[in-house]
Amino acid sequence: MLLKFGSKPVLIASSPEMAKEFLKTHDATFASRPELAAGKFSSFNYSDMTWAPYGAHWRQARKIYLTEIFNPRRLDSLEYIRVEERRTLISRLFPLSGKPVLLNNHLPWFTLRTISRLVMSGNYCSDHESNSDASSIVTLETLQWMLDEWFLLGVVINLGDWIPWLSWFDLQGYVKRMKALGKDFREFYKYVLEDHKAKRQTEEDYVPKDMVDVMLHHADDPNLEVKLTTDRLMGLIHISSLIFLTKQYFITISKKIDHFLCC
Repeated sequence: MLLKFGSKPVLIASSPEMAKEFLKTHDATFASRPELAAGKFSSFNYSDMTWAPYGAHWRQARKIYLTEIFNPRRLDSLEYIRVEERRTLISRLFPLSGKPVLLNNHLPWFTLRTISRLVMSGNYCSDHESNSDASSIVTLETLQWMLDEWFLLGVVINLGDWIPWLSWFDLQGYVKRMKALGKDFREFYKYVLEDHKAKRQTEEDYVPKDMVDVMLHHADDPNLEVKLTTDRLMGLIHISSLIFLTKQYFITISKKIDHFLCC
């Protein structure tokens, strides 16, 4: 079935046979997401895997994730971080024993701290209660807001995406918010990348210590099929550190804790 969303054609698979044509027979043709404003302005010009079109960059990024970032050996080597952060969470919750506890107020904090250390080593995000770390450039509350805004703007119906001649007017104000959010993320990741590059230059025979180091190491590889530009590096960090894990991670933990308390 062919419909029109504004001026954009939209195909609907209305039967199992047609769905097979989309998902199996012609899967490579229909694998990419449409180029919407959210991918351009808040995801580094379609550079992260959420919005990147299927092709050489997407395949290369997927390979880096599977073989270097999320492989069992690397995750096992970082187990101590997860242990330390779990202890910190328990220490934070212990004084609240005997009182009602809203886990949604604590698990995002725990998850963001854990992933920040796993991916970037340094504590670039500070707790508002202890904002003394010189390397921290945003609070966890601000970073959580940025994440929530990213998720929201990724699913809104922006009129300019479907009626291109209206995009100049930005009638809903979504594009303005996307640009502001993209700027915030870009400044954050720029600081992280520059800090890691500076550390690499000050040490001889530098050994990668975290996932950002691994990405920078790959960026120096002259044999890469697709060069890892700054935007593409930011896109890799964006997914691995903040988007790919955060929401599902803390929702899963919350459900497990709820199940444990009900037993």
